[in-house]
Order: sequence, then C-alpha cells, then structure tokens
Amino acid sequence: MQVHPDSLSRDMTLFRQGGHFILVGLLQLALDWALFVALTWLGMGAGPANLSGRVCGALLGFWLNGRMTFAAQGKPRLGWRRFARFLAVWLALTLISTVAVTWVAHGLGMQQAWLAKPLVEGVLAVIAFFLWRHLVYR
Repeated sequence: MQVHPDSLSRDMTLFRQGGHFILVGLLQLALDWALFVALTWLGMGAGPANLSGRVCGALLGFWLNGRMTFAAQGKPRLGWRRFARFLAVWLALTLISTVAVTWVAHGLGMQQAWLAKPLVEGVLAVIAFFLWRHLVYR
C-alpha cells in the first residue's frame, strides 16, 4: 500500500493544528474560567460573567489561533474578514455556553456552574476546532 505525499502532509497539518489548538484552548479556558469564577464570586450573574470570560478568551484565542494554529507557511491568518467569520461562529457557541452555564447555576447552584463550565467549554471546543479550521481560518 502506497501513501500519497499530499495525504501525509494533510495528516501532519491536522495533527499539528490539533496540538496547537489544544494548547491555545487550554490558555483560553484558564482565562475564561478564572474570570467567570471571579466575577460570579464578586456577585455578577452567571450570564454576564460567562459572556465576559468568553470575550476575553475569544480575543486571546482568535489572535493565537490565527498566528500559530492555523497559520500557513509561517504567515498568520488574521484580518477583518476572518474576524467577522470568527465572530459569527463565536456568537453561536457563546449562546450555547451561556444558556448551559446559566441553566446549571440556576438549577444546581453557582459552585456547580463553576465545575460545569470547563466541561461545557470542552464539548464546544471539539465543535469549534472544525468550524474554525473550515470556516474561519481557511
């Protein structure tokens, strides 16, 4: 069985992108979650606190993913067109995240929402990787 060089290159690119995406995602999650916990601890509602954390995480993630994860031959993939596509996808994912975290906070309490947020964001990250790769940073 012969492996085509283009296939191997695509596989390595996907592997590299996946690894970078995980590292960037962990940084984003740490920032997002820390802000969410701090703001809710200070008395802000779950919805606004989630939105605040996701905005900060998104700005960091857009920049790092465009510069590292999905860069092509060392050239960043940023710009206003990509940011507009990023924003459209991000808004949909943020709506899902905010509804889920708020639902947990109201139903089970804020401490459970603190624990649930990384799980919600982890599930959304899997979806986001493919959306970023095929819609945003193409």
